[in-house]
Amino acid sequence: MDPELQTRILSAVNTLFDRQVDFLTELTAHPSTRGNEQSAQAFMAGELTERGMEVDEWQIDVAEISHMPGFSPVIGNCEDARNVVGTHRSSRQSGRSLILNGHIDVVPEGPLDMWDRPPFDPHVSDGWLYGRGAGDMKAGLASNLFALDALRHIGMAPAADVFFQSVVEEECTGNGALACLARGYKADAALIPEPFEEKLVTAQLGVIWFQVHLKGLPTHVAYASNGANAIEAAIPLINALHAMEDRWNAPSCRHAEYAGHSHALNLNIGKIQGGDWTSSVPAWCVMDVRMAIFPGQDIATAKAGIEAVIKDAARKNAFLGNGLPEVVHHGFNAEGYALSDDRSHAAKQAIDALEGAHLATTGQALDRLAITATTDARFFGLYADTPALVYGPRAEAIHGFNERVELESIRRITQSTALFIANWCGIEEA
Repeated sequence: MDPELQTRILSAVNTLFDRQVDFLTELTAHPSTRGNEQSAQAFMAGELTERGMEVDEWQIDVAEISHMPGFSPVIGNCEDARNVVGTHRSSRQSGRSLILNGHIDVVPEGPLDMWDRPPFDPHVSDGWLYGRGAGDMKAGLASNLFALDALRHIGMAPAADVFFQSVVEEECTGNGALACLARGYKADAALIPEPFEEKLVTAQLGVIWFQVHLKGLPTHVAYASNGANAIEAAIPLINALHAMEDRWNAPSCRHAEYAGHSHALNLNIGKIQGGDWTSSVPAWCVMDVRMAIFPGQDIATAKAGIEAVIKDAARKNAFLGNGLPEVVHHGFNAEGYALSDDRSHAAKQAIDALEGAHLATTGQALDRLAITATTDARFFGLYADTPALVYGPRAEAIHGFNERVELESIRRITQSTALFIANWCGIEEA
């Protein structure tokens, strides 16, 4: 890239950065937990419209995507699950097209008294912006948008179509990104600025969510020996699942990207409910469980293995053996994805372009990272033959209390993104 143009782009990001922080602050103030994303999406749609993009806003129809690879089952309805896509159309169409993807949904905030300040009252302190979702991943949505703004600020625009996606459901199914594929949004590459410390994510795990339903035998606690406690019956099943977790993490089972990671796959008992009365032996219990799998690990085989472990452990229990637990799959049904396994010319070109942008911005080589979580990258990489680059700012306490994102890291990511767009898509006069 011409050095003078590069300098102009970097300077444009700096010029607009205060405006970008204000935008991120306003976006973070929208409490966009699952099912409550409407106000945040309306805000995004308005911002895209103001910038002259074609704006597509639609309600996700589960029936339309349920047959597609990568679909995750949903418990209950999916009402008001709305996606927003803003499209920039190039007049020249001389470059390579790009998807800029980010998710608007955030995880629940937890007990409010455990936050230093209200989670949806974002504020800046000592170079960090605090608030639920500030890092995961509204800062990434802001960097995508203001990277395009930086080009516009100097009178330029991408010389190829760019699709700015603000999707829902990333934190529980990924069906928002899948719905974008079903709607026909495809490109030559995708960039997703998830908060992984300005590193390129080379691999991500798959994730399986499931529930275990147990039935007990209720009685008055005075006669507890005549009943069967459904909550306590969950304990041997949890132990059996953790033993499975250890086996799946064995060196012989690991994907190459995780060869040096002794415990990449984590089992989590995320929620447990049961019983109806303190002085009654509980008649029911439901556990919500998350388990990870490696890229390349067959998801159907993994799910069958989980069910076998649960049922084998139940058969060894005097009570559960007579009424085996029910396993219900809902939420994440996500395969793992490794960008490093993509040997295509397109993947190499996209990575090279991002490496150059990162070097020009930071003066340092781009580090790699295999993460122990999942992102929406799998939809592009596995089901759309599109290299998906996950590269975003430094954030701390995501999914925790006092979540925060570093402002200077956002600035650098925005600059790198703007340079990447200019390189990958080419540029034309706006």
